[in-house]
Amino acid sequence: MTIKEAQEAVDRWIKEYGVRYFSELTNMAVLTEEVGELARVMARKYGDQSFKPGEKDNLGEEMADVLWVLICLANQTGVDLTEELQKSILKKTFRDKTRHLENPKLKA
Repeated sequence: MTIKEAQEAVDRWIKEYGVRYFSELTNMAVLTEEVGELARVMARKYGDQSFKPGEKDNLGEEMADVLWVLICLANQTGVDLTEELQKSILKKTFRDKTRHLENPKLKA
């Protein structure tokens, strides 16, 4: 699935099952909540915390939830995520083309 196809699929789902998009501000709050849930799993899996009874290692599910809400925000604000990601890659390539290669902290 391409990013464009993902944006179209989320839009179809919202129109068929979701009644309407939540407001942009509500979706921003939901995105923050979902990032927090992802952070909790990361802290349990890769950090110093352990999973509590009943918690599960659902890393992929939490990442997908973050992506879902981000796509909702893009759709409702008219952002083409494919185009914006391509621009971001170009910007980072131009700005950082030697920065990381020359960083002694990153050399093994």
